[in-house]
Amino acid sequence: MDLHVSSEAPPEAKAAVGKSDGGDGLDRGVLAVAMVVVLGAIMSILDVTVVNVAIRDLSAEFNAPLSQIQWIATGYTLALATVIPVTGWAASRFGTKRLYMISIGLFVVGSALAGMAWSAESLIAFRVLQGLGGGMIMPAGMTILTQKAGPQRVGKVMSVVGIPMLLGPITGPILGGWLVDDVSWRWIFYINVPIGAVALFLAWRVLDRDTPQPGEKLDLLGLLLLSPGLAALIYGLATGAEHGAFDSLEVIGFTAAGTLLVAGFVVRALVARVPLIDLRLFKRRSVAAASGTMVLFSLAFFGAMLLMPLYYQVVLGESAFHTGLLLIPQGLGAMVTMPVGGVLTDKIGPGRVVLAGLVFVVLGMFGFTQVDVDTSMTLLGGALFVMGLGMGLTMMPTMSAAMQTLDHDEVPRASTALNIIQQVAGSIGTAAMSVILTTELSSRLPGASGGGLGATANVPPEVQAQLAPKLAESFGATFWWALILLALAFLPAILLPRHKPDASTKVMPMH
Repeated sequence: MDLHVSSEAPPEAKAAVGKSDGGDGLDRGVLAVAMVVVLGAIMSILDVTVVNVAIRDLSAEFNAPLSQIQWIATGYTLALATVIPVTGWAASRFGTKRLYMISIGLFVVGSALAGMAWSAESLIAFRVLQGLGGGMIMPAGMTILTQKAGPQRVGKVMSVVGIPMLLGPITGPILGGWLVDDVSWRWIFYINVPIGAVALFLAWRVLDRDTPQPGEKLDLLGLLLLSPGLAALIYGLATGAEHGAFDSLEVIGFTAAGTLLVAGFVVRALVARVPLIDLRLFKRRSVAAASGTMVLFSLAFFGAMLLMPLYYQVVLGESAFHTGLLLIPQGLGAMVTMPVGGVLTDKIGPGRVVLAGLVFVVLGMFGFTQVDVDTSMTLLGGALFVMGLGMGLTMMPTMSAAMQTLDHDEVPRASTALNIIQQVAGSIGTAAMSVILTTELSSRLPGASGGGLGATANVPPEVQAQLAPKLAESFGATFWWALILLALAFLPAILLPRHKPDASTKVMPMH
C-alpha cells in the first residue's frame, strides 16, 4: 500500500486524499499523516517526562546543585518560548513539511549532543538546541494534520494527536527510571535518535509537498518583542521559583522586562498589517474562550503535574521508577476518554465535552487536596484515574474548539498562538506552584525556607518520619490553589461552541 501522494499531483487531487471516503471518518491518507505527526510528538513529549525523572541522578553525575541542574528543564522551556512565535511565519515561508522535517532534525541533533555532554553547562546548552527543534514540532505537525483532515473531522484528528500526551505520562517516568537505573543516563537522550530517524523518513515519504508563500514578510519587530519577552518572563518566574521568592532585583527585573516586551508585542500585533501572531483571531468567541480555558487549565494542571511525583517521592519515599508506575492510572483514564472526546466533539461540539471533562478533573484534584502521610494508594490511584478521564475530555476538545471555525490560512498562526499559550501558561503554573509549595513549607518547616524545590527533594532519610506530616500538609494546601484555578476554567468554557462543526466551512487546499 503506497501512502505517498505524488508531489506533482494537482492540489485538487491532494485535497481529495484527505477526504477520499466522502464521510467524516479518518481515511488512509489522514491516518498516514497522523502517524507521522504522532511519532514526532511522542519523541518531543516523551523527552520531557523522561528527563524530569533523571534530575536527581544528573545532579549527582555532574556534582551540580539541584538549583543548577533544574535548568536542564528550564533551558528547554526557554528555547521553546523563543522559537514557537516564529513557527507560523516559517510554515508559510518554507512550507509545513519542510519546517516539520527541520524541527525533527534539530531535535535529533540536540539529543545526540546531549547524550555526549561532559558537564552540566554543556548539557544545558544542548538542551536549548533540543528546544529550538522541539518547539516547532507540535505546532507544525498540528497544522499539517488539521489542514489535511478539514474542520469537520478536527475532533477525531485532535484525539489522534493526543496519543503522545497519554503515552508521555505513562511511559516517560517508567522508561526514564529504567534507563537511568539499569543502562545509562545518556540513553534518555540517545533514544530519540532512532525514533527521530524513522520520523524523518516517514515525513519525507508520506507528507504532501506544500507550496511556500515567500511573499509574506517576517514581522521582525514583533519577533524581537515577543520571543525575548517570553524568554525573560519565564526566566524571571523560574528564577523566583528556584529561590522561593520574587523580591530579588534579578527576578523583578527580568519579569518586568518580559511583561513590558510582551505588552509591546500586543500593541504591535494589533496595528501591523501582517503580524507575527494575528491577535485579531481572538475577537472570535470560540478562539477567545478556548484560549481562556487553556490558560487556566494549563496553569493548574501542569503545575499539579510537578507536585504529584514530588509528593510520592518526598512524602511517601517512593523511588523515581515506582513513582512512574504509580502515575499510570492518570494515563489510563485519559486513554479511555480521549477517543470518545474526539468523536463527541465532532458530533455535539466541544463545549459540552470540555465542561464534562473539567468536572472530572476537579473531582480528581479534590482528592489530592486531602493528602496526608497515610493516604491510601488506592485512593490516590482513583483520583489520578478520574483526573485522567477529565484530561482526555478537556485538552484536545479545547484546541478543537478554536480550530474548527478557522479558514485554511488561519490555522498555522492560530496553532502557533495556542501552543504559545499552553507552553507559557504551563511554565508559569509550574513556577507558581513551586513558589506556593515553598511558601507553605516555610510556614510549617522554617528550615526549608529559601530552598525552593531543592528543600523538599533533599530531606534527610533519618528525619523523614518526623517531617512527613508537615510536608503532606504543605502539598495538600498547594493542591487547593490548583483546584481553584480549575474551577475558574468553567467560566470561559461555558462560552465554547456547543454545536457540530459546519462541514460547509471546509478548509481549502494549499496552493
